[in-house]
Amino acid sequence: MPNDILDAGPSSETAGRKTLVEPAETQAAGRPPRRSGRRRRGAGPGGGAEVLGTGARGGGRGQSHGAVAQTPGDSGRSGQAADSSPGSPARSFSRSDARSEPVPQAVSPTDPATSGSRPRHADTPARGRQVGANGVANGHSHGQATGPHRDRRRSAWGSEGNRASGPLYAALDLGTNNCRLLIARPDDRGFRVVDAYSRIVRLGEGVGRTGLLSEEAMDRAVDALGNCQRKLVERGVTKARLIATEACRAAGNGDAFIERVKQETGMALEVVSRETEARLAVAGCVTLVDPEANGVILFDIGGGSSEIVWLDLRNRCGARGFALTRFVRSWASLPVGVVNLAERHGGVDVTYAVFEAMVDDVANHLKDFALGDDLTAAIGAGGVHMLGTSGTVTTLAGVHLGLKRYDRRRVDGAWLENGQVGDMIDRLREMSYEERIDNPCIGADRADLVLAGCAILEAIRRRWSCERLRVADRGLREGILTELMAADGVWSKGKGGRTGSRKRGKT
Repeated sequence: MPNDILDAGPSSETAGRKTLVEPAETQAAGRPPRRSGRRRRGAGPGGGAEVLGTGARGGGRGQSHGAVAQTPGDSGRSGQAADSSPGSPARSFSRSDARSEPVPQAVSPTDPATSGSRPRHADTPARGRQVGANGVANGHSHGQATGPHRDRRRSAWGSEGNRASGPLYAALDLGTNNCRLLIARPDDRGFRVVDAYSRIVRLGEGVGRTGLLSEEAMDRAVDALGNCQRKLVERGVTKARLIATEACRAAGNGDAFIERVKQETGMALEVVSRETEARLAVAGCVTLVDPEANGVILFDIGGGSSEIVWLDLRNRCGARGFALTRFVRSWASLPVGVVNLAERHGGVDVTYAVFEAMVDDVANHLKDFALGDDLTAAIGAGGVHMLGTSGTVTTLAGVHLGLKRYDRRRVDGAWLENGQVGDMIDRLREMSYEERIDNPCIGADRADLVLAGCAILEAIRRRWSCERLRVADRGLREGILTELMAADGVWSKGKGGRTGSRKRGKT
């Protein structure tokens, strides 16, 4: 089964073909569900674009940077955030790696424009779906299709930009398991996705055993990156940030691979630190935080590492959306993900003993989480929920919903009770490898990884038990796009927030 698809996946463990249907929240509002169907590869032009909303007015006042500068080799391992008073805004992520990552930064915590929520979006270009402040679809805003007509202005990628529609931004995430690209255009209080791409490459396959990226894995990744480069050129992308994560950080030949990519594709990948990866995960998912929550445990289960962040919101003072990135109290990046954990313990025939061994493996890394006891106390006081972004949690949600085909717009933003999460983990554990392959929300590409992801989630749940978990089918790329656009001030007052968008309903 080919896995070169139009961005079918939820996060760093993504696999399988997926379809789109209207989310349950929209159906409940009285609108008929959109018919689901498999989207063709390369869909986008003529297929409309997805609108990602945000409540941010002003978004950011950072200076405008040129085409993103990537510096490979930033393999710094970062620890937890410094302590701060409960619920108070804190610059929890240091800028100690700024010299090796000369990229646009997030909106300043002191910027009053951050009182709104930041852009959000789905993975695959939908037909003008407007996402509201609560993180789920709340209406339709059929956008302008991105056609072939371009003006004479040259973009940073050597192709002509579309002056009528505004500049295009791109975010690429080369992870341990997936290579994923998202291209979007700033829109009113958000951005509009015009193209996306995802391929499972398993770049980190065998790194835990050999310490090196294999030739086969590098070939797969270079091939996928070549496809991404063509999309960047064809679309006329103005600005991009192209990152690589744990596989390139951990591998002894990571730098050589980055150089090979540059020579063969012309793409300069930036190997980001774990701290940066955690920050981008927060920026990409924070709009799904419950407006009434006193705190959130946000986690991103990746292929080679897993990031955990505590947002302490007890003194949020009404802040929502992107503004919540100021409230990081503590964070950690664990050197365990679905690929390396499955390789160490086995992912095909997972017995009860094997599963518990994986849980114990992860639990050992959680012992050093800074302010872990304070987080436990905050959970006991109530109002804290989990927010998970990964193929593990989207799979659990899909199985819980009984989907016959993965439907992203029913999964993203879904809530699961703690007991339901446990039931779904048990259900997956009871499946044979063949049954996992046959499950439409798992498939052959993730059948040997999904239980490793469940073990990571189970270790987190045993350490900190919350009543509810919200599912996010979004992540690093959304965070990248948000930071790039915010740094350019595309939602600043006086710019109309429309950056090239056509005003609808007026003549």
